[in-house]
Amino acid sequence: MKILVIQDYLRSGGTERQSILLANAFAAAGHESTLLTFRPGGTLAPTLAPAVHRHALQAFDTRLDWFAPGLMRAVSQLAPDVVLCMGRMANCRAGSIQENFTATAVIATMRTGKSLPGPFRRSLSTVRHIIANSQEARANLIAQHGLPGEKIAVVYNSLVFPPESALVRNNPLRATHGAGPATAVLLCVAMFRPEKNQRELIELATRLPATPAWQLWLAGDGPARAGCERLVAERQLGGRIKFLGFQSDPSGLYRAADVAVHASRSESLSNFLIEAQAYGLPAVVYDAQGISECFLPGQTGWSVPQGDRAGFVARLQPLLADASLRQACAGQARAFARRQFEPAQQTRAYLDLFAQLVKSPPAP
Repeated sequence: MKILVIQDYLRSGGTERQSILLANAFAAAGHESTLLTFRPGGTLAPTLAPAVHRHALQAFDTRLDWFAPGLMRAVSQLAPDVVLCMGRMANCRAGSIQENFTATAVIATMRTGKSLPGPFRRSLSTVRHIIANSQEARANLIAQHGLPGEKIAVVYNSLVFPPESALVRNNPLRATHGAGPATAVLLCVAMFRPEKNQRELIELATRLPATPAWQLWLAGDGPARAGCERLVAERQLGGRIKFLGFQSDPSGLYRAADVAVHASRSESLSNFLIEAQAYGLPAVVYDAQGISECFLPGQTGWSVPQGDRAGFVARLQPLLADASLRQACAGQARAFARRQFEPAQQTRAYLDLFAQLVKSPPAP
């Protein structure tokens, strides 16, 4: 098959990592795989495999995520069998692509908990099929948008950084950041955007007791980072809260940490949490769409209602204090993540759906 994956820009987010993982996997499986972006460049561009064709619509980076000059011409020239639209801006164009190329299987994706712009909503009704990355996202599409269930498949995100079979905790990295053997390291890996809500994690940290020893590591970059750094300075928590910046491969952080924490207000399925589970990290999180599908609720992860700071801290404190409790969660978490989010399994699910859609074109 000729498969075209469309994404607006290769920034350092979870959807962008999934776009590259899928484009690479499709090429590795022997398909002609092209990744088309609106903007050229991007932090993650170097991670695209040489076997994947890259096509950028903007001759130079206008920094406009929605600007897609010559999109229909490019699709016509590439003549794909399948078009997979990833991210909000690409999905806003999915309906127009389907209307212009009726014989092509155009697939929209639901990978967000944010409200959807009008063009995105229209695309959902127009495209041949939709892939949601959580059961809750699928249910919301049916309940809120009146879409038929048979039009929506669920394929979970893939582990971008699956651990090796022998998982060894990375003590040298802990020492680099001043975490001793008894220090419980809390980790969040996410872009610094307002909806990811790292500010709330900082506020929650102010409620934690001084003992047992703990640190909060915030990995990632983005427009909300500077405000979070100012808040840490104001709260005088610079010795305990570390800003680690963008990580091209965060697997070392997962090996070094003890507990995953997440306060995001908008999710569909969290890449960070499924990766953390794969490395055996129990999770304490605020509830959001698809969050409970990232772990085994009450066994390897615990969610509390948005804004319930007392509940969040109460769930977190036993994991801070008891290394044996964390260890008891680890094996279950790793097994669950490998079973649910294994990359080869997810790639097969995409390719099986593509083959079915290509084999059964719409009635004229």
